[in-house]
Amino acid sequence: MAKKPKKRRVTGGVDTHKDTHHAAVVLMNGRRLADREFPATAAGYTDLLEWLQSYGRLHAVGVEGTGSYGAALARHLTGEDVKVIEVNRPDRRQRRSKGKSDPLDAYAAADAVLSGRASAVPKAGDGITESIRALHLVRSGAVKSRTACMNELHALLVTAPAELREDLSGRRGAKLAAACADLRPLGDLADPAQGTRYALRRLAGRWHDLSTEIVDLDAQLEVLVKHARPDLLEIKGVRVETAAQLLSTCGDNPDRLYSEASFASLCGVSPVPASSGKTTRHRLNRGGDRQANRALYVIALSRMAHDARTRDYVQRRTAEGLSKKEIIRCLKRYIARELYKILTTPKTQATTAKDLATAA
Repeated sequence: MAKKPKKRRVTGGVDTHKDTHHAAVVLMNGRRLADREFPATAAGYTDLLEWLQSYGRLHAVGVEGTGSYGAALARHLTGEDVKVIEVNRPDRRQRRSKGKSDPLDAYAAADAVLSGRASAVPKAGDGITESIRALHLVRSGAVKSRTACMNELHALLVTAPAELREDLSGRRGAKLAAACADLRPLGDLADPAQGTRYALRRLAGRWHDLSTEIVDLDAQLEVLVKHARPDLLEIKGVRVETAAQLLSTCGDNPDRLYSEASFASLCGVSPVPASSGKTTRHRLNRGGDRQANRALYVIALSRMAHDARTRDYVQRRTAEGLSKKEIIRCLKRYIARELYKILTTPKTQATTAKDLATAA
């Protein structure tokens, strides 16, 4: 009896949108087979996977926007044991030369996987870190809104009547908000002085509401971070907010970061060569997750202020001729190396190691 021929291997690519996803399938030699559009729903994800698998054994699927419109699809495919590769959107130069359409973008995603240009594993988004990311996102928005609210308070005081401005002069932050919250209009709001008092009072109330929201979110984040990675908070300079950001950057599957150099690149702290001729130097890395970069910056500043070893390092590097900015860049790189070992160590192993150290 003749053996049945083995199924051919294929690779998929998906161009994601809010309401629809356009999928394409190609052979391992790059030959294009077909493309089709599917709704961005749970049923649509199932149909998309069945359609891809109907053409052969699925090697991998390149998905655009795994952190936005393609997040749910990436989780569905991963749950079905399909290898998912994160694909960056084609650059403008490529689109000018080859054109722009959903089928072309889907085929480009599949080609990027085949050529090896795309190799990053997306975040899993199916564990406690996803909850931390969601709460941290809301907290960041509340902090920005509170800052904008305080700026509006100061701007309104600049044009306020002289008597009111003099009464509130010298106050900043919470003291200014408290003083404005006690203001009461004494007459018709058609009077600019009374209208300004009412506006300042409402802004102060908004500031206090946002402050209460931030405190509540900090408490919830502390509980989640301690549950997810309590050992992270034992690192010098790491607080709940910075820990939440770093966990959000790594995702629920930090093992996707195959080396500490890849984590440094993800955080935008890997050195970028900028040498020419007899000049050997490195410049600022403007890539990566800028919020993770900010978290490392905050940790570096905290250590420079409170850690004796870091202060000694700063003095030594300053004597060597490095500027403060260059020293901070070096510190962020060292901190990234230290945090990578913590973030990529399974929680059970980290807890066991801590217990053994305590027992010893």
